[in-house]
Amino acid sequence: MTERAVVAGGAFLTGDTRPEDIFTPEEFTNEHKMVYKAAFDFVKKELAENAELIEEKNEAQVRTWFKIAGELGLNAPDVPEELGGEGLDKISACLVSEALGGAHSFAVSHTCQTGIGSLPILLYGTEAQKKKYLPKLASGEFIGAYCLTESSAGSDALNAQTTAVLSPDGKHYLLNGEKIFITNGAWADVFTVFAKVDGAHFTGFIVERGFEGFSTGAEEHKMGIKGSSTVPVILNNCKVPVENVLYEVGKGHKIAFNVLNIGRYKLGPSTTGMSKAALATAAQYAGEREQFGRKICSFGMIQNKLAEMAIQIYLSETISYRLAAAIEDRLSLLDETQKKSGDEISRAIEEYSIECAMVKVACSEFQRDVVDETVQIYGGNGYIAEYPAERYYRDARINRIFEGTNEINRMVITGNLFKKAMQNRLPLFDAISAALKQIDPGSASPAVTAADLAAEELSVRACKKLLLQVAGAAGEKLGQRLTAEQEVVALMADMIMQIYIMESGLLRAAKFAAKNGAKKAELHIAVVKSHIADTLPKFGAWAKKILAYLTGDDSRKAKLMKVDQILEYLPADTIALKRLIADSVIKKKRYPF
Repeated sequence: MTERAVVAGGAFLTGDTRPEDIFTPEEFTNEHKMVYKAAFDFVKKELAENAELIEEKNEAQVRTWFKIAGELGLNAPDVPEELGGEGLDKISACLVSEALGGAHSFAVSHTCQTGIGSLPILLYGTEAQKKKYLPKLASGEFIGAYCLTESSAGSDALNAQTTAVLSPDGKHYLLNGEKIFITNGAWADVFTVFAKVDGAHFTGFIVERGFEGFSTGAEEHKMGIKGSSTVPVILNNCKVPVENVLYEVGKGHKIAFNVLNIGRYKLGPSTTGMSKAALATAAQYAGEREQFGRKICSFGMIQNKLAEMAIQIYLSETISYRLAAAIEDRLSLLDETQKKSGDEISRAIEEYSIECAMVKVACSEFQRDVVDETVQIYGGNGYIAEYPAERYYRDARINRIFEGTNEINRMVITGNLFKKAMQNRLPLFDAISAALKQIDPGSASPAVTAADLAAEELSVRACKKLLLQVAGAAGEKLGQRLTAEQEVVALMADMIMQIYIMESGLLRAAKFAAKNGAKKAELHIAVVKSHIADTLPKFGAWAKKILAYLTGDDSRKAKLMKVDQILEYLPADTIALKRLIADSVIKKKRYPF
């Protein structure tokens, strides 16, 4: 078996990726499947049928669920065994997130616990801090929370106004300020809180609920995720022992930004889990509901919706696990000493900051469409609270805001791509130069042919070439002003993201077909052909919008015609392909892969 190459973040744009260099869901090991089953069974037994109980926000019940999850090893998949966790690989950790994605708004509480509630301590805590807090967070005895956002510091996190001043005796820092929108806030025992020491040095602190000067405010009344706790945290001369400084004074930004990367890539499988649950609900309802004397699943437009939902979930899980495996592969290069260093682990994950942002944006927007169509399939009943579609719809909305808004993440995608190029960490400018000279950025011959997807591969390669040409034109015209041109940045981010999505689906289908034959890969191939056929017109439109802005009237027509020449393609028969996908969804009454 050929080993996967460890590729640089963003490298999918500058050359070809082989099918054997990505991990796909078809390659889950028995251990992976056991981890998922344990988490899924927990959700099925304790949470799936208890949506209304979850929304009561009963603290005693929440703590019971956390303790059960702790007994099953679900609260600390990333934490080493010696600290009470499971020490699982990143693929397994993402499988836990996916399974819990179907746990209604308890998924939010649990994701906070396993992510931002504990990972700052795991990555940046001292040995004493880790031993004190992580075993209790892993067991569910403690609930964790993360306090970054303020009324004037949301996306602009470093604008925090919370202050920390050393006490006269040098034993405590006195924290003053208010944090808002704190998940798990009313229940949590331990909080990672960010404040500026002497009003200037952005720093992380570990704060316990019982510390003098610490309190929480009333629950926010939210649109969705009503079963999670969301409160303000109030710090009034809160006395935090100096030994509870997290990492180093003035380096809180490293904690905040690196933990965000983890939260972003884990949001991918979490949203995928909810999307799978929503599709199963929609498929079952469509198979039972009758209109005009027929099950509504027999109508073409309903079939198209079910197929689109399955396509989006397929792509969502594909990019989520491609990225998780890439991070795991990068971490495997660290020696034993480096694997215990939060800086080294964070640096390995930061290598894929572009992909983390893309997975966050793409999966949350795929989820948006899936839950929206779930409501539509339910019709009027979808708008009624006693049916599950309504809850999926309102619970999903937050995911385009969590972990940095999708607008901020689009800026991260494009900005970090050019940043890596400027730091000589990615040969982007060489690829742009080759594309401007009409040289294919990939190899001379297609690398993917086994799945009857040669045309789709050529289309993806054409998209890479067009993106590189557009990036070159934007860089030449705008220079240092590029990052301030947010409309251009966002359109380029969408182009970059869709290349990753299309390529990932293409490689997954090709890999499956190479092993199992094109006939058994029929559904995979249908998904990829459908998505690429639907995406290419949008991709060309994004490129034209950017080029229309960059070029004058005299050259605009020629530039825009060139886009059509580069993306010339014969559209696949997506109606027939989607009927094939829908048939499988209807037959299985769930996501069919």
